[in-house]
Amino acid sequence: MTDISIVLCGEAGQGIETIEDILTKYLKESRYNIFSAREYMSRIRGGVNSTEIRISPNPVKAYVDRIDLLFAFSNNAIDHLKERISEKTIIFGDKEVVGNLENVVDIPLLKTTKKIGGSFYLNTVTAGVISGLLNLSEYELRNFIKKYFERKGEEIINKNLEAITEGFQLAKNILESGISIKAKKSEELSRDIGKDILFSGTEAVALGALAGGCNFISAYPMSPATGVISFMASNSKDFEVIAEQAEDEISAMNMAIGSWYAGGRGMTTTSGGGFALMEEGLSLSGMTETPVVVHIGQRPSPATGLPTRTEQGDLDLALYAGHGDFARVVLSPGNLEDCFYLSKYAFSLADRLQIPVFILTDQYLLNLQYNIPSLDYNKYPVKRYVVKTEKDYRRYELNKTGISPRGIPGFGEGTVVQTGNEHDETGHSTENAILRKKMVEKRYNEKLNQLKNEVIYPELLGGKAYRNLLIGWGSTRCIIEEALKELRDPKLGFLHFKQLYPLPREVMGYLMNAEKVIAIENNASGQFANLIRRETGFEIKNRILKYDGRSFSVEEVATKVREILGE
Repeated sequence: MTDISIVLCGEAGQGIETIEDILTKYLKESRYNIFSAREYMSRIRGGVNSTEIRISPNPVKAYVDRIDLLFAFSNNAIDHLKERISEKTIIFGDKEVVGNLENVVDIPLLKTTKKIGGSFYLNTVTAGVISGLLNLSEYELRNFIKKYFERKGEEIINKNLEAITEGFQLAKNILESGISIKAKKSEELSRDIGKDILFSGTEAVALGALAGGCNFISAYPMSPATGVISFMASNSKDFEVIAEQAEDEISAMNMAIGSWYAGGRGMTTTSGGGFALMEEGLSLSGMTETPVVVHIGQRPSPATGLPTRTEQGDLDLALYAGHGDFARVVLSPGNLEDCFYLSKYAFSLADRLQIPVFILTDQYLLNLQYNIPSLDYNKYPVKRYVVKTEKDYRRYELNKTGISPRGIPGFGEGTVVQTGNEHDETGHSTENAILRKKMVEKRYNEKLNQLKNEVIYPELLGGKAYRNLLIGWGSTRCIIEEALKELRDPKLGFLHFKQLYPLPREVMGYLMNAEKVIAIENNASGQFANLIRRETGFEIKNRILKYDGRSFSVEEVATKVREILGE
């Protein structure tokens, strides 16, 4: 096999995340390209969770339905994944747990872990089994395990080394029974894959924000966005960033705005339900022309919805949140590289135009991980736009650009006056009708006009001389891109948007050149297709929509596109 999909399935609390962490890191060091993605229930214990790990000699960045090797750790695991199991799937499980089912390769995990010291060694034994089946080096895995558990002390290290040895022995028994598994490593000689960066969407967003100069983050915990503030908090000393868990989302938003007012670069991270409480603060940002960066990790809504599942359902929320008219930008990364670069770019953009900038991700994108060679730290250089004030400083000075010089209290001789009321050029409240009109045009029309001249253009993938065109945004990118390769249609193009608003003026040209346009979105109404219609008048009639809390798979997209194209 050149591309193997390994799925681990069991209950919360059985250590599946630890197995994933060990395997992805070790397999990457062993020169495999790695991709992993999780689906899990909103439970601390029990339920049924699964993790997919793809290994390949070539880069892999998307979720597939296909399961080549399934490791079932609970009696509900096989039933949970029955729609993804095929005749080619090899199922491994402890028959004491999963039952005496046909076509299940018995692995006596309970007896093995009891012999070592307890069921909590399940993760390390399984890592040994999988590494043994893939014919990896036990010696190198033992060295990896020593480093992985070095903070746990010698006794824990030795127990886990024993678990690795037992796992390799179980793998040997399986291979001797006649089962053969061959995975091809990368033959790329231009780089050492073992030295690649392996990280998640959560880490990419956090690192991008830090690279953009973020020195303050506030949030009230809400899945799946909490990981961003958790990462920054755990690395706050290294990056000199203040991470503040607020008492609620209202405070979190106002703290982030306040950090910019004081000369910092702040962001807040939340999900749709949390952002619903931030809307009044968003309007304050719009009225006072104070920059702010807002990260929304989308999940199925409304209300609490499905807290640990995925959806692209908050685009309309970001577009129309807040009362009144003021400019904003909505960005949506399509892959881990985008998560880093767009998060970095968001801070300079917010700073320059003095507007709120949204970064829309989702549970699928935040939790997935894969390896990449490197990141270009020099892309989107960090730019700062604070001015030193003079005595006659006017915070909201009217000019041709619509962007007034932004000063901060204590930096210069001028007085910085800001208010949530309508105001004159000095920042003092006013009800003058002429000034009101000019200030609205300044905050909305003039800034939007500037934005439309410097948008991040969509990327055209697949057939450049396309006859039919797929439209996607955000986390669907890598899934659709791999589906294109499966479809092998030179007349099929894919236009991926990473800036959703404002739309580039040129978008109409892409749409008019296609016989059929198909929008692919993880929501029920086709929110981005509706935005395109509102902005351009172009109706996208063919839509592939998914809203069951799960991400698209490569096979699913390919099948549905074929159906629409009549192939």
